[in-house]
Amino acid sequence: MSFSAVTGCTSGTPNNTTQDKTASHSGVNEKSGDETKSIDSDGKKTNADVIVVYFSCTGNTRTIAKTIQNELNADIYEIKAKNPYTEDDIKYYTDCRADREQKDPSARPEIAGDLPDISGYNIVFLGYPIWHGQAPKIVYTFLESVDMSGKLIIPFCTSGSSPIGSSATNLHPLTSDAKWKDGKRFAAEASKEEIQSWISGLDLQNIK
Repeated sequence: MSFSAVTGCTSGTPNNTTQDKTASHSGVNEKSGDETKSIDSDGKKTNADVIVVYFSCTGNTRTIAKTIQNELNADIYEIKAKNPYTEDDIKYYTDCRADREQKDPSARPEIAGDLPDISGYNIVFLGYPIWHGQAPKIVYTFLESVDMSGKLIIPFCTSGSSPIGSSATNLHPLTSDAKWKDGKRFAAEASKEEIQSWISGLDLQNIK
């Protein structure tokens, strides 16, 4: 796949304004303590063990992340850049911000707000777009800033055609005491049924 096949940010306008309801940048979840094991306002049993963490520039990865959240009734946290990405920042092959960051092994874009407290979760779904074949460097920032010890990390990405490839395995060294499952690549237009099928195949009940 060519260097320009970047998703989650291939179309649309960068969006850094959405605030997710269940895991805020303050690190305080709306569901806490015994509440996480009871019934939520929709009448569903809440899933206290799972959080969905994602970075999305134009909204493609956000759509997949929220579908996963809804299917599992999990908490969710959006990684947002302190210096939000603009359309010019992702104009690839123009020496744009994304080009420079992805070429720089030391690049660690700063995250806006406080990081979430994930100590109470066993399973972390980690979502991101593919930028030049890899996860955006802000995902590296997150993993280096949060203690993933003992967590099971399940990566997923959005891409026009590139597979998840080494984008996930290159993140493994950042979480030495975590376990990783093989990841999944989704197209921006992935159906709810495709996502449901993937989740079902993970057999989460037997790996918690």
